[in-house]
Amino acid sequence: MSADISSVIASTTQWLLRSYPVTGGALDAARAQAQAQQAATVAAWLRYPTEADAALVALVGPGGSGRLDWLTGADASAVGEDEEAWRSWVDEVVASWAACLLTSPGLADAAVSALGGCEHAAGLSLDFRRLTRPDDHDRGAAALLRHPDLLAPVADLHRSALVRHLQGDLLGRV
Repeated sequence: MSADISSVIASTTQWLLRSYPVTGGALDAARAQAQAQQAATVAAWLRYPTEADAALVALVGPGGSGRLDWLTGADASAVGEDEEAWRSWVDEVVASWAACLLTSPGLADAAVSALGGCEHAAGLSLDFRRLTRPDDHDRGAAALLRHPDLLAPVADLHRSALVRHLQGDLLGRV
């Protein structure tokens, strides 16, 4: 994971998990976290594919979770100072794209395939199977996190941009 966007990935993962919580125990929480983190990582790497892109977002910041919180009905007045800091590193587009990947296996496969030319993935052995090939235990652990109807408001924010991005990547390879 690129150190330049690790804060964006971690904060967006945290936002997804808090917005669509796990109802099971510690093992379910770990499974859901792995799925959310893989989705946020793929989304962030697609959104910021070069080290220069990552450095730029690290410099100016990603925008925060304000609109996402409003959209999901989070109580902004209940957010304390400790939470405010990490919420400022949530990237709305990354969260939306991650929601798309969590709810659409076809988009998840296309997105992971598109990472081939990504600078962040260079030299790494990529394993995103919790995202692209979740087993029954993974699906059960992340039932809310993968529910298309629940994630639709977030996923729909930037779905068309993700689809255009992936189509452009696929056309560029032909």
